[in-house]
Amino acid sequence: MTAFNQYFESLKDKQIVVLGLGVSNRPLVRLLLEFGCQVTGCDKTPRENLDDEVLELEQSGCVLKVGESYLEDLSADIVFRTPGMHPDNPALQKLRERGALVTSEMDVFFSLCPCYKIAVTGSDGKTTTTTLISEMLKAAGKTVWLGGNIGTPLLPLCRQMKETDFAVVELSSFQLMDMQHSPDVAVITNLAPNHLDVHKDMDEYVEAKKTIYRYQNEQGKLVVNADNGITRALVGNGTTVTFSRLGSGNVQMRGSVIFRNGEKVLDSRDILIPGVHNIENYMAAILAVEGLVSDDVIDDVARNFAGVEHRIEFVALRNGVKFYNDSIASSPSRTIAGLRSFSEPVILIAGGYDKHIPYDVLGPVICKHAKSVYLNGATADQIRRAIESAQEYQPGHPEIIDCGDFTTAVQKAAQDAEAGDIVLMSPASAAFDQFKNFMQRGNYYKKLIMEL
Repeated sequence: MTAFNQYFESLKDKQIVVLGLGVSNRPLVRLLLEFGCQVTGCDKTPRENLDDEVLELEQSGCVLKVGESYLEDLSADIVFRTPGMHPDNPALQKLRERGALVTSEMDVFFSLCPCYKIAVTGSDGKTTTTTLISEMLKAAGKTVWLGGNIGTPLLPLCRQMKETDFAVVELSSFQLMDMQHSPDVAVITNLAPNHLDVHKDMDEYVEAKKTIYRYQNEQGKLVVNADNGITRALVGNGTTVTFSRLGSGNVQMRGSVIFRNGEKVLDSRDILIPGVHNIENYMAAILAVEGLVSDDVIDDVARNFAGVEHRIEFVALRNGVKFYNDSIASSPSRTIAGLRSFSEPVILIAGGYDKHIPYDVLGPVICKHAKSVYLNGATADQIRRAIESAQEYQPGHPEIIDCGDFTTAVQKAAQDAEAGDIVLMSPASAAFDQFKNFMQRGNYYKKLIMEL
């Protein structure tokens, strides 16, 4: 019997609670039901708002506990925590006190996955870096399973994986917080204030990120950014390697050329996707696949990989105006990277849900790289204050327009743009005040632009 089957067979006589019935946990519930487990699925969504897929889980045998009281009077042997729920949630604490084991879909995946695991986390760039690693391995003829915080939930696919395959996984701080396993190769792209609406403070956020390498042994490899004040101080249990665009590292820049241990790997001018932050993403990926793919493969990917959706994605040319979708930019540091990707000043659309992170660093960069700013959402006032308090700010430069909601901001920015302008939707904020997630925001933006 495989380790996968053995694990799920062992759960048959257990009382199992799955907290959160979002995208990652639904396949988990189906898997548990397939093995004849007793499953209670809990979600704060009221019954009248549940979608058909969740109701189908109920018809298949999952007991639903939904609505405002979904965390009350729970008992369980094993609890699968949704990534969005803090491990210190009082309901989880009570369950632990009653003897429940609290785990997650991702932690179980790491314990059962039979193949070589490469995982990426960071405040910015993790999705692109994860995708680059996957693309390089696939181009080298490897069988790759891409997932985690990106793409398909991986746990149900474990039984199809072979030891010779590669699992390439993006991990958020929420997924990492209480994980008990680490990958063979751990990559931390950078760290900056983020998600402080969920984490207690910056220290907790950084500690969560460190979990990606905490359980590595001496054979493990940690890849970190030597240009980032937090990550350059990190040291793994095995080999720690660094990349640096500005100084020295195992992978570093000389002029436009990227070198690994003194040997030329790639000319950054051949990288198709724009922005110096994407050069750093390539440098991280180069270290992650070292010894697994040839430099020719890396060069081929650089020349042909067009980028990931919602990440400085070119949308359309309308009346001589270029429109870009950077909806993934849910923090100031992401928007800073987006602004710096263009050589000329842009028309910026920004604002959204408040994650309680500081915006002061954004003001000077907006003053330098934006000719006008169209604000919307809960963070509009914070972004305005960051701009106006910047030393570089001069009244009217950039022009700041408060638009209230997202639709108005997009339509007014498009109306005011002239031929030759670049309109960049890069919110520096999460989407949750007006949208379900950043993907929905990005797709709606593209719809508005295509309707111009």
